[in-house]
Amino acid sequence: MTALIRFTVRNLFPFLTWWPMVTRDTLRADLIAGLTGAVIVLPQGVAFAMIAGLPPEYGLYTAIITPVIAALFGSSRHLVSGPTTAISIVIFAAISPLATAGSADFVRLALTLTFLAGAAQLAFGMARLGSLVNFVSHSVVVGFTAGAAVLIATSQMKHFLGIPLPSGTDFLHTWMHLGANLEDTNFYVLAVAGVTLISAILFRKFKPRWPGMLFAMIIGSLLCLALDGAQHGVKLVGQLPAQLPPLSAPDFSLATIKSLAPSALAVALLGLIEAVSIARSIGTRSHQRIDGNQEFIGQGLSNVVGSFFSSYAGSGSFTRSGINFQVGAQTPLAAVFAAGMLGMILLTIAPLTAYLPIPAMGGVILLVAYNLVDFHHIHKLFRLGASEASVLATTFLATLFLELEFAIYLGVFLSLVLYLNRTSKPRIVELLPDPYDDKRKLTDIAHKPLTACPQMKVLRIDGSLFFGAVNHIAERLQRLGEESPHQRHILIIADGINFIDAAGAEALIAEAHRRRKLGGDLYLSGLKEPVRDFLARGGFLDELGQDHVFASKYDALADIFERIDRPTCNNCAARVFLECQVLQQRNRKLTQSSVTDAPAAA
Repeated sequence: MTALIRFTVRNLFPFLTWWPMVTRDTLRADLIAGLTGAVIVLPQGVAFAMIAGLPPEYGLYTAIITPVIAALFGSSRHLVSGPTTAISIVIFAAISPLATAGSADFVRLALTLTFLAGAAQLAFGMARLGSLVNFVSHSVVVGFTAGAAVLIATSQMKHFLGIPLPSGTDFLHTWMHLGANLEDTNFYVLAVAGVTLISAILFRKFKPRWPGMLFAMIIGSLLCLALDGAQHGVKLVGQLPAQLPPLSAPDFSLATIKSLAPSALAVALLGLIEAVSIARSIGTRSHQRIDGNQEFIGQGLSNVVGSFFSSYAGSGSFTRSGINFQVGAQTPLAAVFAAGMLGMILLTIAPLTAYLPIPAMGGVILLVAYNLVDFHHIHKLFRLGASEASVLATTFLATLFLELEFAIYLGVFLSLVLYLNRTSKPRIVELLPDPYDDKRKLTDIAHKPLTACPQMKVLRIDGSLFFGAVNHIAERLQRLGEESPHQRHILIIADGINFIDAAGAEALIAEAHRRRKLGGDLYLSGLKEPVRDFLARGGFLDELGQDHVFASKYDALADIFERIDRPTCNNCAARVFLECQVLQQRNRKLTQSSVTDAPAAA
């Protein structure tokens, strides 16, 4: 009972599982990571709010409230939630037909949409639907992460080179525009961004334990001041409002809920896919297992609570989560500290943030984007074969050229297609006893050619017998029968069959009937308990014959040997099985006995 209470409490308050990890050293690391994250999110929050059609401060409010709730009630130790590009775009697209961007009505609808999306996410988590993320294969995550890293780097090139871009420019047109206008590069901007990037790289290489990204941004800011960059086109963050997130109230009228419900579901799904994909991506590097159900609950609560504190829909951020991991965050307190420090910045030193150059942040984000690309796993997946490589490449390219959420859907769909294709073709192995092995172990003849029995064939099926695999198995058994028409008896070693359905069972019965018409039969050995129970409940074992099902392959071989044609055995020179040798010895003794008895009879 005590264990059950402890389990329930830790599910309701997941931060109790990692709280014992907190020490003086982890607090120091999390404070440094939090400070870096707070500085990074300043311009991002403003930019994302403007993309969403909201006043700039709403992006900062989201960056204060959302990450705290998501960190405390999620499962990832490094995921940082808050405003993101994809969700900001979806929110603007959903609400702009209903209200003017930036207006009070627009804000009210955005908060309502946030609440509805959070409620849907929370419901998914409470219904334990987090296992759905298991359909996002590792290849999809690696490809999506690499594609997102390229998109992040692409989005920063305008800040790195100082070349303005038209709004709404996609990946391909961004690079075409940059290439066509390369002569317009602002070298003051390039100098600030480049020095910041080089500084971050040097700190990472020579002082990996230092908060190198934070120091790199300080160096970039000082260089901007020295060059008087503001007078030469270097954009600064600008002065921020000195105010914490105020209370707010979503609109719960039935008409509003009806109009926003479809968009809220899209935002909910996109937010969950983003958050869990990012958490799993970073989890592969930090060796942490991600609980999908708990992550759903954390994201849902963060949006539900945020909607009452002037925060619009948020999700996991690739950029901020990547930075959080790279600078050495140890626990989710890093995200809490980042939110708290952002609030302190707004209240105390908001005017000083006006001197932070955006190109310096662009340089740091470029390094983060590079570090998000998992070159090691990409190389490994390409070596594993065409299927894994195709999933990775498809997801990567779709992330670059299609909508982010559609890229993941496409990767998951392709993964399922390839998985179903593999499972629909279970491996069928032909086995024979190895005469050179003392125990005469059954051996795959593909690896070691052996003499076959002229009357019986032994097969092992490695895979599930379900409706999708029935055609493949039936065709293979039919082909084997045509290739060896005299091998009318067949023993299927079934210890590799983990699952069987009605179609698979019917296929076995059909093959047994076909063999019996030819004068042979079909036998099974080594059935696993769930498979045997299924066949028994459906009456398939009775139809096949209880005496045709054996506990072990050796019992099966001994029994089948008594059923096959004896004259053929007497004249067979193969002597494949131990029973054959016993029969040979018996026949030799009978022959010798008859020869010995012949004179006496005379």
